[in-house]
Amino acid sequence: MQGGHQKLDISVYFTGMMMGLSLIVAIGAQNAFVLRQGLRGEYVFAVCLACALSDAVLIVLGVTSLKQIVELLPWLNPVMRYGGAAFLVWYGAKSLWSAFLSSGTLTVGAGSPSSFKKTLATCLALTWLNPHVYLDTVVLLGTISTRFAGYQMSFAAGATTGSFLFFFLLGYGATQLRPIFSRPSSWRILEMVIAFVMWLIAFNLLGGF
Repeated sequence: MQGGHQKLDISVYFTGMMMGLSLIVAIGAQNAFVLRQGLRGEYVFAVCLACALSDAVLIVLGVTSLKQIVELLPWLNPVMRYGGAAFLVWYGAKSLWSAFLSSGTLTVGAGSPSSFKKTLATCLALTWLNPHVYLDTVVLLGTISTRFAGYQMSFAAGATTGSFLFFFLLGYGATQLRPIFSRPSSWRILEMVIAFVMWLIAFNLLGGF
């Protein structure tokens, strides 16, 4: 991690980790999807890795280039807001529809799984089309990192570690909940909660950050 004028500091590293965890622990579009994939046991590693790597890219981008991004792309905010809201409305409707399907498709391990490409595309869309992801990683973490002059990359490394820990614990920890979600009613409730979360995020986006 040490390069140029950047220095490694363990306390800043752990501060970054705690800040990263605190920002992503709340249920959101990404987290709901990772939880669902973990419960279904479908492409869990790939989904967790895609989310964590995406966060890592955005965290480093925020720590190193936040000021330049704001000055260079003033139009990015409305594009992310409305495009992301449209996608979340569609995904919420899809989840709500799934909640009313036959019980056979809602039990863990039942039904035909989604293709790897479709699953990964959905995962990346939920990550990169959600402006709140940019707000948390690029804007908030990027801003906080400025308090640690000379140690920004230690902060970024800590935040990235927190992201990896969270997504893999969420994805693989969900398997412990499988007995509960072997009941179709539990899957219906989860799908309805996911739909509500997606629409709530979309509503907040359209109303402003």
